[in-house]
Amino acid sequence: MRWVRRHRPLVDALGIAVVSVVTAAVGLGEVWDALSILPEPVSPWWGVVLAAPAIVAVAAKSRVPRVGLAVAAALCAVALFTVGGIGTLIALLDLLWTVTLGAAPAARRRILVGCAAATAATTAAALLVTADLRVAVLVGLQLGALLGTDYWWATAVAQANELAELHRREAREIALDAEREREAALQRERDAMSRELHDLVAGHVSAMAIRAESALSLPPRREGDRAALRAVRDSSLEAHHALRSMIAVLRAGGGEFVVPPGLDRVPEYVEAARRAGLAVRFAGGDVDGIPFAVEQVAARVVQEGLANCVRHAAGGRVAVSVAPNDGRLLVRIDSRDGRPLVHPPLAGNGSGLAMLSERVRALGGSFDAGPVGAGWSVRAAIPLEAAA
Repeated sequence: MRWVRRHRPLVDALGIAVVSVVTAAVGLGEVWDALSILPEPVSPWWGVVLAAPAIVAVAAKSRVPRVGLAVAAALCAVALFTVGGIGTLIALLDLLWTVTLGAAPAARRRILVGCAAATAATTAAALLVTADLRVAVLVGLQLGALLGTDYWWATAVAQANELAELHRREAREIALDAEREREAALQRERDAMSRELHDLVAGHVSAMAIRAESALSLPPRREGDRAALRAVRDSSLEAHHALRSMIAVLRAGGGEFVVPPGLDRVPEYVEAARRAGLAVRFAGGDVDGIPFAVEQVAARVVQEGLANCVRHAAGGRVAVSVAPNDGRLLVRIDSRDGRPLVHPPLAGNGSGLAMLSERVRALGGSFDAGPVGAGWSVRAAIPLEAAA
């Protein structure tokens, strides 16, 4: 069967040739003798001879189907009114099916018009040759039925193939959409994890490195060294607790997650920055009744802003302000007269400020960070009603 599918045009041509020879041998090729315009009857084997070029066209239908259809149609017309024979008609139907199957919808409509025109022309020619309306109508009905059935079958198969291809394309699009959605979901999860890791761990690790470097850079002092060790211990315990909580949530899909900090943690951030060598001045307004989502983002802005000051404005003066104003919570961190840390090297990649900007804008607020005069300023304005 695989060989037959690979050589289908040759097999079809061979089958038509066999049918043509058999019908000639038993005299079936003479069924249209009444339409012959020849003066004397001829041997039915002339029908086989006339069908030979059409059979060759069937064998070559995978390469030149339209040319083969034109050749078969001309030979069939000649055979119908001369030597008869069924081989040319079968070849015509086979080539018509092949061309219709591979045609576009617009081309199939043109083929239908051509079939109708050929049927009408054959009926008229039969009437002219026989002068018998009944014979002409019968010939027209037979040819129309054969051509119409062949055309309908090929069209039905073509439309089924087109529908199947449409479903395949839709399935591929659905699969691609699902893959894109999966990748987007994974990226959102990665982004969320990176934000949480940065917020929960980066500040503590930076504080540990800075306090340890500060203790190492000064002459040994019992109280100062113990204070530095206590600060390192506290930061390491907080980072450890945060990491264990996040790992438990990621592994089990549950667990008690660390509650994100609110504005009540801002004094702790300020005190930690002072211990790191900054001269911090904090001014806070009445923040009672602030929505917790706004509190979280504001606390993160202060935490990240002070951490950046420790890294990039060591020893400088910093002013921190958190206060509601005109339906918004305004957060501002301004630093002056500092210098970047050389030891330990804690160069950032800007992701902290980028994530802060995402958080603030997610609540409909505005965020800006950049140089102002001789210093650096981080500013956020978060609407209170949008998060209520």
